[in-house]
Amino acid sequence: MDAWLFEIIGKFNYWIYVVLMMTGFYAMIRKNNLIKKLLGMNIFQTAIILLYISMGSKVGGKIPILDKEQALAGAVQVADVVNPLPHVLMLTAIVVSVSVTGVALAVALRIYKEYGSIDEDQILERIGKS
Repeated sequence: MDAWLFEIIGKFNYWIYVVLMMTGFYAMIRKNNLIKKLLGMNIFQTAIILLYISMGSKVGGKIPILDKEQALAGAVQVADVVNPLPHVLMLTAIVVSVSVTGVALAVALRIYKEYGSIDEDQILERIGKS
């Protein structure tokens, strides 16, 4: 096989993340139902989180927890240790994502109580009439 084909197959997980991102983006832009838009946003956020976690991993990488003796002796090679920063940041992103989802669901419920619909076109019609 050609080398370019191995490159594409080797980055298969990134292609999946791009497809997930575009699916979520399509749902946010194209759907009129507010809950479907929210689901699209969650798919998009999940794809980004998976992308960053995937970029932060390293084949054969060791965990970044060291003994005091190892650290003081300088026995650790930085190239052999996984960087924990992307994983910690994505843990924070998960918390933010859950919080945003909760607030968005509360706002959608309030909109439904006020206008009797969660369809964007119907809500805009009802806003224009009042």
